[in-house]
Amino acid sequence: MLHKMSSIRFIYIRSHLYAVFLTTVILLSLLLSIYVLGSPDWLSALGIFIFILLYILVGVFISFYAGFKSGGEMKERLDYLSGLITQFSNGNYHSKIYFNENDEITRIGNEMNELGGKLQNQVKSLQRMADEKADFAKSAHKAAVIEERQRLARDLHDAVSQQLFAITMMSEASLRQLEIDPAVAKEQLRDIAESALKAQTEMRALLLHLRPVHLSGEPLREGIKKLIDELKQKTALEFKVAMNDNIELSDTVEEHVFRIIQEALSNTLRHSKATNVTIEAFIRSDELFVHISDNGEGFHVKEDTGRKTSYGLKTMRERTEELGGTFAIRSTKGEGTYIDLRIPC
Repeated sequence: MLHKMSSIRFIYIRSHLYAVFLTTVILLSLLLSIYVLGSPDWLSALGIFIFILLYILVGVFISFYAGFKSGGEMKERLDYLSGLITQFSNGNYHSKIYFNENDEITRIGNEMNELGGKLQNQVKSLQRMADEKADFAKSAHKAAVIEERQRLARDLHDAVSQQLFAITMMSEASLRQLEIDPAVAKEQLRDIAESALKAQTEMRALLLHLRPVHLSGEPLREGIKKLIDELKQKTALEFKVAMNDNIELSDTVEEHVFRIIQEALSNTLRHSKATNVTIEAFIRSDELFVHISDNGEGFHVKEDTGRKTSYGLKTMRERTEELGGTFAIRSTKGEGTYIDLRIPC
């Protein structure tokens, strides 16, 4: 109720009522002064009382009517401005707003239209810079290959190599326990099988990064299809893919989106323990929307910043922002992970 009383309509009504109150006080003072000083026959105390009462009733009615009408018009114009701001926050910088009046609200609307044009130009500049960066990346391909090899070597050492070492140690212990205590040996063999499965999963995820950095001229749809076909042969993951046939993007945007999806699938394979993955991509209102989700065990996005996935998430976010887009991730323990991209075409 208090929130409604502070709306723009009630502000206008209060201002009109305040004007009625001041006018009433002035008229009452004037009439009483005439009545006391002159005592004319046409003016009486009862007449003053009836006139003031009727004036207050009419004034209150007119105040409410005028306040709602003028306040409603102002509220409608402010709602248009609010809607334009919402469109800007969603990345729709081409949206415009026009008013016929020649006042401050119209001036603010025109300035916001100019702001939208500037933001749209900035998005184009970001994409142009991304194209230039892609050209530079091609010329620096050797350095990128060396860096990628070093990263893979670190991952192999930190994950697979340590797991294989643990498997070796547990195997030797199992051999010693086989004749002494078969039950203990059997339990150790279960641990060995589990560690071997983790190492195998880690290797499959690392192999995703050995694919070419570029799509080699293939459309994004074909590149993703080949990537998923490869994963289907090597993992038990079930994929649900929905992509529009009319997706036409620049080489730079296709490459970045492909690498983002590749990184997301790598994280799913290594950390989520998921069985189903969904990938959706479509174009709407000159924007590319990409949705990636799994039914894995999930994680706390804000709390688990030290996980191995944090580097991959940072890379995906940076790639999206380089294209002038927005990156959003939602994940909760036991409820899977959901990634949404929104990139201007």
